[in-house]
Amino acid sequence: MSPETMSIFTPKVSARFDALVEKYPVRRSALVPMLLYAQDEIGYLSDAVIAEVAQRIGITELDVRNVATYYSMLRFKPAGKFNVQVCTNISCMLRGAYEVYEKFQEELGIGHKGVTADGVFSLEEVECIGACCWAPAIQVNYNFHDDLTPESVPGILAEYRGKAEGR
Repeated sequence: MSPETMSIFTPKVSARFDALVEKYPVRRSALVPMLLYAQDEIGYLSDAVIAEVAQRIGITELDVRNVATYYSMLRFKPAGKFNVQVCTNISCMLRGAYEVYEKFQEELGIGHKGVTADGVFSLEEVECIGACCWAPAIQVNYNFHDDLTPESVPGILAEYRGKAEGR
């Protein structure tokens, strides 16, 4: 992007994007990392995010959408401040992940890909978070919690609710 063009991203993320497109021999190779950084900053892949990323790489918005829809970790609507991902893959499932997931649903009052009314939490069932040895496990944003039981859910939620309230 030229300096006179307005960006929806912070200067830090814009600079990271510029570095990414220079790093790869084919600019398009920077697409997935750019989408992940964009999602971290904006919260989801809005139409404006898709448009700017497409322009920065020099591809169409449709090309960006085609790639982005392939990856389940990329979102097209806002998630909660704390996105709870409950792994239900085989190792976690065998050690009680569905019971843990059901407890999160009960406590939060939302289902898969839901967001609480106050916007603090979102919940999703995911395939694998790479913590099989410590199953069942969840990831809240980029923080792992493992060896869980349904009884551990209220405490985890209280911890993050406290963070949301500045405690």
